[in-house]
Amino acid sequence: MAREVMVGPDGQAIGVSYVDKKTRSEVQVRAKIVVLAASCCETARIMLNSKSSQFPNGIANSSGLVGKYVMDTVGSAVSGFLPIMQDLPPANEDGVGGMHLYMPWWLYKEQKAGKMPFARGYHIEIGGGRTQPGNGIMNGYAERWLGGGYGVEMKANLRKLYGCQVHFSGRGEMIPNDNSYCEIDNDVVDQWGIPVLKFHFKWSEDEILQARHMQETFQQIITTMGGTVTSSFGADKNWGIAPGGEIIHEVGAVKMGDTPKNSVLNQYCQAWDVKNLFITDAAPFVSNADKNPTLTITALGWRTSDYIVDQVKKLNVKV
Repeated sequence: MAREVMVGPDGQAIGVSYVDKKTRSEVQVRAKIVVLAASCCETARIMLNSKSSQFPNGIANSSGLVGKYVMDTVGSAVSGFLPIMQDLPPANEDGVGGMHLYMPWWLYKEQKAGKMPFARGYHIEIGGGRTQPGNGIMNGYAERWLGGGYGVEMKANLRKLYGCQVHFSGRGEMIPNDNSYCEIDNDVVDQWGIPVLKFHFKWSEDEILQARHMQETFQQIITTMGGTVTSSFGADKNWGIAPGGEIIHEVGAVKMGDTPKNSVLNQYCQAWDVKNLFITDAAPFVSNADKNPTLTITALGWRTSDYIVDQVKKLNVKV
């Protein structure tokens, strides 16, 4: 379990200190180049715990921005019942984990014209289908829509209605804000004795209005199709916006930028303060698009790897 990045007298990284989970002993590994890819928040935790005389607030943190601007995906969902889907012929769809449909953001022109109350967009993920039923499909489903039944009648009703449920989930972009960040909790450690993170998170009005648009749009789709909304959220529940961290698309916390004053990393995910320290996960993100971050993480990691090779060849980073 990685504890910290160690630094030498010159302020450059010299390796990593970690706890051996089997022996619980401290181990140090020396390295000429250190790459952190522990995931967004864990990378920030390692950096903040990497304190030294050169970096009293954590390694490469002269800007004070390590841990700042943590973001997650904006999410809200609506479920419905569609009578139009009744009496579908049976088909084996056990291997399908969802309907695998995706709707990209469609209101770019309206946004550009200033007709939208929020700045970013979202995509729609659609779920439903006739996969292997769980308890939900058996528990009161036929009774609600067809008055129940028993034995053969209940089975016939379930077959009639099976596949009529549909789910719409919005996944939108979050704009970074000063109220969403993580820091070291000085009073709590994990089972390995390493200080944990304490989180602060707040959606801005922009994201809440985005969630409202999701709710209103999804409900309109269902009712326009002649269906009934079975699960939705209103203003009293912040339009069903998911709590930060629930969608597990955490990005940010070790932002890249164009100057050491406004960022921790340069455009190649190299720390401004420590030339042989690189970050190749979601921590360098400066915004959180509506798309899942995995492919962008991969692309940035590839580019950073190429850059490391180039810098070694040019002797800018010594090995």
